[in-house]
Amino acid sequence: MSRAAERRAQLERIHAAALAAVAPDALLHDVLAHDADGLRIGAERFGSAARVGALAVGKAAAAMAAACEASLGDALGFGLAVTKDGHGLPLRRFELREAGHPLPDARSREAGLALQERASQPVDVLLVLISGGASALCTCPLPGLTLEPVVATTRALLEGGASIEQFNTVRKHLLELTGGRLARAAAAPRVRGLVVSDVPGDRLDVIASGPLAPDPTSYADALDAAASGCGLDALAPEVRVHLEAGARGERPESPKPGDPCFARVRQRVLAGNGTALAAAASAARDEGFEVEVVDRELAGEAREAGQRLARRALAARGAAPRLWLAGGETTVRVRGGGNGGRCQELALAAALVWEGHSGLSLLAAGTDGTDGPTDAAGAFADGASVARGRRRGVDAADALDRNDSYAFFAAEGGLLRTGPTRTNVMDLVAIAVDPVAG
Repeated sequence: MSRAAERRAQLERIHAAALAAVAPDALLHDVLAHDADGLRIGAERFGSAARVGALAVGKAAAAMAAACEASLGDALGFGLAVTKDGHGLPLRRFELREAGHPLPDARSREAGLALQERASQPVDVLLVLISGGASALCTCPLPGLTLEPVVATTRALLEGGASIEQFNTVRKHLLELTGGRLARAAAAPRVRGLVVSDVPGDRLDVIASGPLAPDPTSYADALDAAASGCGLDALAPEVRVHLEAGARGERPESPKPGDPCFARVRQRVLAGNGTALAAAASAARDEGFEVEVVDRELAGEAREAGQRLARRALAARGAAPRLWLAGGETTVRVRGGGNGGRCQELALAAALVWEGHSGLSLLAAGTDGTDGPTDAAGAFADGASVARGRRRGVDAADALDRNDSYAFFAAEGGLLRTGPTRTNVMDLVAIAVDPVAG
């Protein structure tokens, strides 16, 4: 095995260890149970006669639903799981629906309506299993809006490189179920949320656009977020009219802190990007690396983040093998007509910085198994990536200019394909820095 292949194999093992640590079956095993004394959620006990309903939504929904079935068995009165196409699993007690992501579709609207209907059913405990991606998967527009302008606005925010917080501030003022509205719709006297976080800081009001959390933002904040994320002129006209009317007080606001609907809600974050980083660091030490987490809130333009990390690694080579880790979620401002994702673009930018240098390797990948609108989770890059691409007829700089990182790595051989992981805690970047001779 070549040195490059060995390093790639190590980085892939480290990434796999991180995924294992945030797998829903492992996360829910000790949290959910049902026995002779009834339902247990964490340390909280409910009587054996408690009627339980469950909703699962997000990229991890199917795996979370399967773990819920295994723990609760016959105690589960009803279940509905909504996830991304291809991320489903066979379920016995949950109805499974798949819908569009990142762009919502008609199935997303129908899923949102179905979730509202199930939430309104009379049960003693409503268990809500939440993971990233839920906003798009359950896109049910607020009264006065239709699906098409919401989809167009979603596309504009994606192409504009909006951050997840900007994205969800807008969505909390366009959609049912977001911004605490699911808590308001729930009929159960006790609502319990178990959450896998895909946002910086694990904020419950931002994860999945905060379906069970008080919304501290306003319509005016949504307008500001849209202006920064893509520009107001890029919004669908119907959406801009709706947001501006809301800012004038002509639309009902989302439930705010202190709203009585939240008195019956308790939520718990089971895992986030920090969980994955800790597991990756442990696996890297087992591989013989000195480990440093260099960025726990990786953000900003993907190509700039890749260049910054690559230059820092190039300047920091020493006498011992080191493994740098970074976690978070970058964005891509689309300038060209190519195909790719934020992790692939980050890796390609790093490859250009490292061209001709040995002893530097990087793996950047999403924990959900999909990077942008592609079938890859991310990409591997090193100092020979640019030359390998050139030999196979693709130019790295041109690919980066056209946002066409997928085509470059498909030809060069650097794509990482994991398939759907059925979890989602943002992205991981692992950089191996080999010792410098002498």
